[in-house]
Amino acid sequence: MVRRAAMAMCAVAIALVLSACVGAGSTPTHSTARPSSASEPTRTRTNAEPLQHVVIIVDENKPASSVIGSPEAPYLTRLAKTSALASRYSAVTHPSLPNYLALTSGSTAGITTDCNPPGGSCLDTGPNIAQELDQSGRTWKMYAESMPAPCTSENSGPYAVKHNPFLYFPSVTGDAAYCAAHDVPYSRFTADLTGELPDYAFISPNLCDDMHDCSIATGDAWLQANVPRILASAAFTRQRSLLVITFDEGDQADNVVTCIFAGSAARVHTVSAAPFTHYSLLRTIELEWGLAPLSAEDASATPMTALLKQ
Repeated sequence: MVRRAAMAMCAVAIALVLSACVGAGSTPTHSTARPSSASEPTRTRTNAEPLQHVVIIVDENKPASSVIGSPEAPYLTRLAKTSALASRYSAVTHPSLPNYLALTSGSTAGITTDCNPPGGSCLDTGPNIAQELDQSGRTWKMYAESMPAPCTSENSGPYAVKHNPFLYFPSVTGDAAYCAAHDVPYSRFTADLTGELPDYAFISPNLCDDMHDCSIATGDAWLQANVPRILASAAFTRQRSLLVITFDEGDQADNVVTCIFAGSAARVHTVSAAPFTHYSLLRTIELEWGLAPLSAEDASATPMTALLKQ
């Protein structure tokens, strides 16, 4: 009897040891299904491969409620449904320029108007994403439609300097050759897209095509003519790349604007109702590329990684 009891106790002990070993070495099983709504954004980098390219297109002065679902914007509405949409994405202030600076430097630099940079009275002297991209070994370009020549710091026809944030950074404009190589007319984008697309591309359509002076329908037609070739490019079909389409500001109290993630890095058929801002977009890029936050604003912003493929 004693011997049988001892053997039973031994068997129980062995079973417990084996159970502990299996528990420590096994991997929990998770469902591979993904929800159609991404309402819980993560503050950590995704587990996927790093982004190869980020292309950002910024349109003008339209609240989200006047764009998505509008008969004037069939292309954007369709893209929002098939890609990833941030339904509570807000600009950070008014007017245009401070929002562009927030997107690229994590700060409005205390600027509250659409001033032009010549003369040194309207500059952002803090750190900016161009500096961080250079330091990390990544390439970048600013493409401005209708800009007559690289680094044009004065308004010219439908080209508006206030929509070209990199010309407000002395670190860019202080070297004429460097500026000319990085801040270029949009007419050069096609060659770069089919040749060597920079890691980071910021695109500002002109005052008509960005919906500032012309209709939503005009801007939507421009996007329909330009976005498909971006998404069909080798950079987007053979690499993990992200296209972002957003607006600088809205005209309602909440300043909510359209923000769409598309391309091979974006989660398809996804809508996030989490509150994001321009600082969130900047923080997302920083996280994906291992860049330090540029300011307290982007450091504390909720990243938009829930809209990216994991």
